[in-house]
Amino acid sequence: MSATTTARPASAEETGRRIEEILDRLSASGEPANVAAAEELVRCLMDFYGNGLARVLHLLSAAPGEPLPRLLGDELVASLLVLHDLHPEDRDTRIGRALDSVRQHELEVAGFDEETGTLRLRAAASGGCGCGSGTGAREAAEAALACFAPEVTVVEVEPAPALLQIGTKTR
Repeated sequence: MSATTTARPASAEETGRRIEEILDRLSASGEPANVAAAEELVRCLMDFYGNGLARVLHLLSAAPGEPLPRLLGDELVASLLVLHDLHPEDRDTRIGRALDSVRQHELEVAGFDEETGTLRLRAAASGGCGCGSGTGAREAAEAALACFAPEVTVVEVEPAPALLQIGTKTR
């Protein structure tokens, strides 16, 4: 876990006061567009975190049993945990979790380059020409990986190998 988890937690009152001070400073700058943008940013972040907390409460109360797998499997909660370096799973596990969420595309990891953030995926064998739906699979994987493994910045999908169809003739 990161050092941010050991810092003294700020109270809601203290945080609200700091936000007001910052907005007041922006307002004093005489730039109404900047003030409006800052206020919109605060609302956007509040909505994001509010939705995340509501999701945590829902997942915790949804069913008896161990809540951690439900929390870690949820895209919104996982993205909050990753954003703050609090996610307890390693990168490879989170990549696997992301690919599980788009399992209909049958993708497997072919390699990851840590320097460039490039994840190479291989599509499962197809029953036809091997062309598959690489673009749709890549887009689905990118969306899932953004939540579970943001250190993946580029996704490349290798086409599925074509299966030979024995006993069929073309005329």
